[in-house]
Amino acid sequence: MDHYIYPNSILRPEAAPLATKFPVQETQDRGYCFDSLGLNPLSLPQAKRPRERLNSDGPGALTDQDLLAVLLNTGVQGKNVSILAMELLELLDRNKEIPSIKELCRLTGMGVSKASAIVAMLEFGRRRWGASGTHIKHPTDIFNTVRHFADRRQERFVCLSLNGAHELLKVRTVTLGLVNRTIVHPREVFADPIQDRASAICVAHNHPSGQLKPSPEDGEITFQLFEAAKILGLRFLDHVIFTDTGYFSYRQAGLLGSD
Repeated sequence: MDHYIYPNSILRPEAAPLATKFPVQETQDRGYCFDSLGLNPLSLPQAKRPRERLNSDGPGALTDQDLLAVLLNTGVQGKNVSILAMELLELLDRNKEIPSIKELCRLTGMGVSKASAIVAMLEFGRRRWGASGTHIKHPTDIFNTVRHFADRRQERFVCLSLNGAHELLKVRTVTLGLVNRTIVHPREVFADPIQDRASAICVAHNHPSGQLKPSPEDGEITFQLFEAAKILGLRFLDHVIFTDTGYFSYRQAGLLGSD
C-alpha cells in the first residue's frame, strides 16, 4: 500500500500483535550522537565533534541535541554545553510554541544572549522552513517529519494536524511518557487539531527500546482515536511507531478500517 487509501479491513485493539506479521520499513541510521551520556564534546575525537560533523556531513547527520550544542557553543562552569543542550531540548519538547526568553533563562547557564539567539533561530526557522504545507501522502512522510524525536529517552506522542488536501498544518507533542509507555487520552490528541480547523490527523510515537512491535496498549489507543475521529468528522490517516532506523504504520499494515 503506497498511499493513504482506505481499505475495508477493520481495526480492533486485539489486532495489534498481528502487526509482527508485516515487515517494518527500515532506514539508514542517522549517525553518532555525541551526548547521550552528557559528555563534553571536547573529550571526543575531533572528527566526532558536532561542529566538525556539521561541516563534513551536513545538518541532517546531527541529532537535535547536537544542533543545539552547536548553537549554544559553550556551557558554564559545572555544566558543559552537552548537558545544557540536553536540558534545552527537554524544555523545547515540553512546549507547543516557541518559549519566551524569560522562560529559557530559567535554565542554569542560559543567559539573555544565548536565549535571545535561540528564540531568534526558532522563529526564523518557523517562518522560513516550517513544516507547514508538507504533503502527507505516505507513512514515510510522517516518519520524516517526526524522526528527530527518535533519540529521546522517553516516548513522545506526536499529533500532526492536516488540512483537507492532507497538507501539514501543525506538529505538536501531545504527551511525554515513561521510558516504555506513553499515557494519552483522545481529548488531549484532538484539542489542538480542532482549534487548527484540521480535516485530518495522523499520530506517531517513538519506542525508546528500539523495538517496532506495537503493544496491545498501542492498538487500544489507535482504535480509540480512530473511532473518536469519525465522531468528530476528521480523517484518522495513520498511527506510526518509529525508532531511529525505521517505522511501523498501522495503515500500511492494513489495521485501519474504512473511514
